[in-house]
Amino acid sequence: MDTSSASNDSTVTSDGHDSGKAPTADPNATLGRHVARRLVQIGVEDVFSVPGDFNLTLLDHLIAEPGLNNIGCCNELNAGYAADGYARARGVGACVVTFTVGGLSVLNAIAGAYSENLPVICVVGGPNTNDYGTNRILHHTIGLPDFSQELRCFQTVTCYQAVVNNLDDAHDQIDTAISTALKESKPVYISISCNLAAIPHPTFIREPIPFSITPRLSNKRGLEAAVEAAAAFLNKAVKPVLIGGPKLRVAKASSAFVELADACGYPLAVMPSAKGLVSEEHPHFMGTYWGAVGTAFCGEIVESADAYLFAGPIFNDYSSVGYSLLLKKEKAIIVQPDRVVVANGPAFGCILMKDFLQELAKKVNKNTTAYENYRRIFIPDGVPPKSEPKEPLRVNVLFQHIQKMLTGNSAVIAETGDSWFNCQKLKLPSGCGYEFQMQYGSIGWSVGATLGYAQSVPNKRVIACIGDGSFQVTCQDISTMIRCGQKTIIFLINNGGYTIEVEIHDGPYNVIKNWNYTAFVDAICNGEGKCWTTKVYCEEDLVPAIETASGEKQDCLCFIEVIVHKDDTSKELLEWGSRVCSANSRPPNPQ
Repeated sequence: MDTSSASNDSTVTSDGHDSGKAPTADPNATLGRHVARRLVQIGVEDVFSVPGDFNLTLLDHLIAEPGLNNIGCCNELNAGYAADGYARARGVGACVVTFTVGGLSVLNAIAGAYSENLPVICVVGGPNTNDYGTNRILHHTIGLPDFSQELRCFQTVTCYQAVVNNLDDAHDQIDTAISTALKESKPVYISISCNLAAIPHPTFIREPIPFSITPRLSNKRGLEAAVEAAAAFLNKAVKPVLIGGPKLRVAKASSAFVELADACGYPLAVMPSAKGLVSEEHPHFMGTYWGAVGTAFCGEIVESADAYLFAGPIFNDYSSVGYSLLLKKEKAIIVQPDRVVVANGPAFGCILMKDFLQELAKKVNKNTTAYENYRRIFIPDGVPPKSEPKEPLRVNVLFQHIQKMLTGNSAVIAETGDSWFNCQKLKLPSGCGYEFQMQYGSIGWSVGATLGYAQSVPNKRVIACIGDGSFQVTCQDISTMIRCGQKTIIFLINNGGYTIEVEIHDGPYNVIKNWNYTAFVDAICNGEGKCWTTKVYCEEDLVPAIETASGEKQDCLCFIEVIVHKDDTSKELLEWGSRVCSANSRPPNPQ
């Protein structure tokens, strides 16, 4: 008698007897549920998705997880932007799309998250495992039997890629991808074959091993040496200053930066993309350091200092205003999340920014000279001239009223364009959030990002400032905001074109078709969900509109279209645009 199959199907019980049954996995212990539980464990409660035939079963298993809410978006680009906005508020975000046709659509948003150092888990439903290596041509591809095109695209904009087409190593691949995203603060790509999501497997136990990441530690001797070198450099300076950069977020070092500011007495500023990462109510806060277009008197104090410490900076042509910052490397201490360079000289690696700033606070001498100089030259901001009755609304008057709306329970989302510069001048109350995408500068980013950010912090009223040109790129997901019951206030600033591009280089391509934006949003709402819209032409229209949005309509999405003149821009955009234009138009260097 052949006993091989019987012996293969039997197992031994705990008391040593042969049960005659093979071990079976918990029917709920599927790959899809494992992914869902891991997302919940790292703090993701909402996942942004667009369905496609390669990810439908995976979505079934994700939404079966009680702690995870699926938010269907109108397109993949906005799903990616929403995960970006969610990650800014929550510390990590996730989106789910389908193979190639969805993956390449979300790619731009993932590239933006990579540039802004945001951990976004991008999950793609991939081909059936049986199709790999068969020379078959699949739909949603470019017609070649090579399925690696999407993977190769994501390799350039993610810090880790996992292609899961085998259950035996799926657990390890997924955990490695998620932990890498959190450690590197960058997006990762996870492709899951469409026929695997529903299959139970012994590695996906109902209560998985708790997810944990080995903490990074500073090299103790390197930390001591870096602190000694930096303290010696700063303590001999006459007028040192502090500037916070966007990588304070990555390093989770905002509190340590303020601790150093408290200890040293230096004036402090932030780079434009770090606005909101440091309390603007700190007694020595000067504003935004952005060269010629920053807060008045801030740039003069920074650039006349004999020592400046930059914590987590990103210097590019935008943040440097066309490379026009008057900084010298020999005067600078550059502190990155895991590296310190002192005065263009000694460099110290394997040092965490948080540790360095905290230890440096214990070594620096109190020096308020630069701050006292700032107070001597400081003149309060001017007030826009009072509007004449029924005078067309000016942008500076609009933002004067937006300023009055801000509280600790607010958050501001600023779209690429003149909103960058106008929102930058807002003074944020303690607790008020602030986000914009400066490094990547993708027009239209703010619609999806507003959706994701508002979903992550339902206790805050989000105020989004979006230009008409940007809105036309990604407007569809206003629909998702309404469906989710969000209470955002959107100021649609209608000036008839791509104004930021006009100020860099004008041409007929910067003029766009004007829409009836309030009617458009009303059509999207279509009587389902809470939404209120209005048009504003003058200050007399604006005041009651804001009162209504803040009072009677505080529990619904409010869309306020603001009609302004096409040439009504901030003076900062005019200056910035001319300098960026000059940088862009430099002739080739002689060969």
